[in-house]
Amino acid sequence: MPRIKSFKAVYYNEDKVGDLSKVVSPPYDIISEDEQTYLQNLSPYNFTHIDFGRDKSGDDRTEIKYKRAAKIFADWLSKNVMIQDTENCIYFYKQEYTIQGQKHTRMGFISLMELQDEKESKVYPHENTHANAVDDRYKLTAALNSNLSCIFVCYSDRNRKVEKIFNKKICASKPLIDVADKDGIHHKLWRLRELPLIKEISDSVADQQLFIADGHHRYKVALEYRKAKMAKKPDAKGSEPFNYAMTYFTNLESKDLKIFPMHRIIKKLDGSLDFISELFRVDKLNNKNDLNIMLAKAGHNEHAFGLYRRGSIQLLRLKNKLMIEDRIKEGSKDYKSLDATILKNFILDRLGIKSDDIKYTSDANVVFEQVDTYQADGGFIMNPVKIAQLKAIALNGERMPPKTTYFYPKVLSGLTVYKMD
Repeated sequence: MPRIKSFKAVYYNEDKVGDLSKVVSPPYDIISEDEQTYLQNLSPYNFTHIDFGRDKSGDDRTEIKYKRAAKIFADWLSKNVMIQDTENCIYFYKQEYTIQGQKHTRMGFISLMELQDEKESKVYPHENTHANAVDDRYKLTAALNSNLSCIFVCYSDRNRKVEKIFNKKICASKPLIDVADKDGIHHKLWRLRELPLIKEISDSVADQQLFIADGHHRYKVALEYRKAKMAKKPDAKGSEPFNYAMTYFTNLESKDLKIFPMHRIIKKLDGSLDFISELFRVDKLNNKNDLNIMLAKAGHNEHAFGLYRRGSIQLLRLKNKLMIEDRIKEGSKDYKSLDATILKNFILDRLGIKSDDIKYTSDANVVFEQVDTYQADGGFIMNPVKIAQLKAIALNGERMPPKTTYFYPKVLSGLTVYKMD
């Protein structure tokens, strides 16, 4: 089973950078081009300068972009813009946020996670990775010999052992990092140095099945990087830095672990949609609020999604679940029962819509806006995937369709870096 391990994190020196909100950033893979420009203009020390650097004129196959990131990182370290802890720690990480007026708090911790061969590992992904993204992250990892961002993993803690340690020993102390991001999410980070408590946390995670919520590409890169290092060091003992990856752990049973749905924006909806009424009960709705309420209600025991076209809001509910086995031939029962799988097989494939014709968003308002402004012909509003579905599919060794889950809030980039020296 994967073990966890404390480490000496690299983090921003607030005395040097000033306002931390100007240097931390969202994960690279959710940053738009406009947001990248905004973040990099905020500060010369914004984390995107190393985590998500731009290609520049003159860059070529020698991978100058990654070498440039390594040079910037080394410069920050030499000037104490970022500093490294002198002791091994794990780092409690608390996020406070609001959804629809309701306050939430998600607690977790950042440590190293031992990497193992995929056949032996009890770490379960649920999404496929893309070769280009893996290649990009691998080159960056190799250039800096560092993990810049965390893998996001869920573990089971029904008795809230880890949270109790935090509440009893840590929460009254001043955090190492305290910053609010542009979305109003409050991020706080504390050190934990005490070896007995670190062991207690490690023991609570040991022998568990761990589920990757976010960071599938980072996990794949960590495995590939380890494999390449092992090939050059066949006498490796297992304790080498490349045998571990920086990971954020949070409780699978927490009510504050939120999964948002990923909605589909369709550029072109060509052809007749009359066939939909043969497969789905179609309810015409008056407004977006009605759709939100009825879609959530239907999601308790039905397969349903909304269809929005200019001037038309509809709720689609599958007429007969027996059609699933008849029409979807590949995958387990759990996989076939995903709303995203049903949408693809029952509607999108029939219309000839390919993945390149689909844009994804976690914000339903973006779907409505893009359709209303003629940037798209229509969009499908989805219900969120349930935790039980994620676990079942991961344990089956299967992968969900692209962009099926969106865990919220994201783990902020720039809080900690794992330097593999």
